[in-house]
Order: sequence, then C-alpha cells, then structure tokens
Amino acid sequence: MTDVAFRRNPTPDGAAAHAPAWEGIRDCLRRRGWLAADEPVTRVEPAGPGNMNLVLRVTTPERSLVVKQGRPFVEKYPHIPAPPERTLVEAEWYRLAGPRPELAARLPRLVGVDEELPLLVLSDLGPASDLVGVYAGERLADDDLEALVNWLATLHDAFRHDERARGLTNPAMRRLNHEHLFEVPLRPGNGLDLDAVTPGLAGVAGRLGADPRLVAATLALGELYLGEGTTLLHGDYHPGSWLAGPEGPSVIDPEFGFYGRPEIDVGALLAHLELSAHPDAVVEVALDHYLERAALDVELAWGFAGVETIRRLLGVAQLPLATDLDGKVALLQLAANRVRAVG
Repeated sequence: MTDVAFRRNPTPDGAAAHAPAWEGIRDCLRRRGWLAADEPVTRVEPAGPGNMNLVLRVTTPERSLVVKQGRPFVEKYPHIPAPPERTLVEAEWYRLAGPRPELAARLPRLVGVDEELPLLVLSDLGPASDLVGVYAGERLADDDLEALVNWLATLHDAFRHDERARGLTNPAMRRLNHEHLFEVPLRPGNGLDLDAVTPGLAGVAGRLGADPRLVAATLALGELYLGEGTTLLHGDYHPGSWLAGPEGPSVIDPEFGFYGRPEIDVGALLAHLELSAHPDAVVEVALDHYLERAALDVELAWGFAGVETIRRLLGVAQLPLATDLDGKVALLQLAANRVRAVG
C-alpha cells in the first residue's frame, strides 16, 4: 500500500515522518477525475485528529475535499494493527446510506474510492470541530441531541432487514473492536498503565477483572456483537464522530459500521452521554426520542452501554474526562451492574 501524503505518527517500525507530498496528492486526485486538470491545490493539512486513519483536507481555490486513507495500523496508536480495507468498507457504508436524503443531510458526500491505495474522497463539511468538548463539561444543545438521536433511529429503521445492507459484515474491524471492547479492559496483565491515567484505577480494574460473572456477561455480549444483526449500524456513535455545524450536527467516520443489532449503537450513545456527565433526565429524554421512532431492546442497549463505559475507562481508547477516581468508580459500578443484568 502506498501513502498518499505524510505520516503524522511514526510507523510501527519506527520510520520517521516525512514532509507533505502535495504533488502526489494532486496527481492522484486528477488521475481519478476528482480534481479538474486545471484545478490547483493550494493547501493540504490534517482534517481533524485522525484517530483511526490518515485524514487530509485538500483545498483548491474553488472547494475543499477530505482524503481518507486506512493504513495497516491505527493512526493514533501505530503499535496496534488495523485492516487497511476499512476505508473500502466505509465507502460501501456511504453508498448505502448516502442515497437516502434523510440520512445524507447529516453526512459528507462520497466523491470517489481508490481500492488500490486504498483511500476514499469525501466532500468537506468545513472547519467544523467534533463534539468531544462535552467530556470537559460542555453540554449538547437539546436540538442537537434530538437531531443526533433522530438520525440514528432513522438509520436503523431505514435498513431494518435490508438485504443489501446485510452484506456489510465488516469482519476485520469487528474483530478489532471486539478485542478492545469486550476483552482487553478486563484482561489481567493487559499492559495498560491505568494508574498513569488516574491513580488507583489499576486496582479497580483488577477487582472487576476478577469478577467471573462480569467477565462472563461481557463475553456473552461480545458474542451478540459478533453475531447476526437486524439493521445497518454506524458502529462508533459518540461525540468524536459528531461535528458541530450551522445546520446542526453532522455524522462522520462509519468505518466500524456493519449489519448488527441497533442496541450496539444506542448503547454507545447512552454511555457517552453519561461519561460526559449529562444529567439523567437528558439521557432518558434521548432514549425516549429513539423509542418514538424505532424498536429497541432497552435492557440490552444498557448492557452494551455498560461495556462501552468500562472500555472507555479501563481500555486503550481513553477519553479526556474531567472525572476523578471516585467518579470513575461510580460509573464503573453502574456499568458493571448493567452488564451483569443482561449477560
């Protein structure tokens, strides 16, 4: 696989970063007809943090595009291997969801796909920021939260028992996510220095990992995650995948998407509302909005929410939470009870 631009992180073998290759990007886009022959590139820069992928904003005098490439490792954690074909799966997800106006209104538009590199090109939603500020005390506006919940319910309802969507199984990304969602956080000796995150957190993780009922229930939910589904999922529905904008929030990064159980997406949504300290009443309103529009096993959704909370507090993908050890313990106890209840 060939890089289209530059490495913002070292490669797994320690290779040094190299400078932007604007000409290579420009030529690549022109060869595939995504740029006009006389359309100059005036700027190339990272488009957001790029946790999972190499993501670049390519600007011309007339417009800007987002170029996204999946490399054989996680962009933020180069020591973790990841399937490079994830960008092709994401492209197929956009091909499914993009033609539906009610979904496309909050999505970037798929411009093109290169299966060899592999990369995809998307319309640029502009210099919008994601919504991770909620972890530091910001609050989602009521209208924005309602829009995000309604969009998710619309996605799930639109593709329920859809035969074409059923083919989006995304097995490699599901296996990767399964390991970090259902296995690593409670695995003894997983190599994570949780006390460096929050002093005392390692001991809490050790006690939870020694609870056979919790571990068994978590693994049982993991089997449901890997099992058959009923609709198209976003697969990673949380504030890092939501962008603020003048017309309300947009949704990005469905590379973890697959045909699965809607409770997985809803569980992630509920977990991140709680992790960002939104009041219980707000969380309940969000759930009620969803239930007004789509069917859901509520207890199962809370079970997946519990797993997501445990993963975000005890796993690799840490969040910038303004929460001390006591706050994390309270969240973990609640999450563990919810997992045990459905496992």
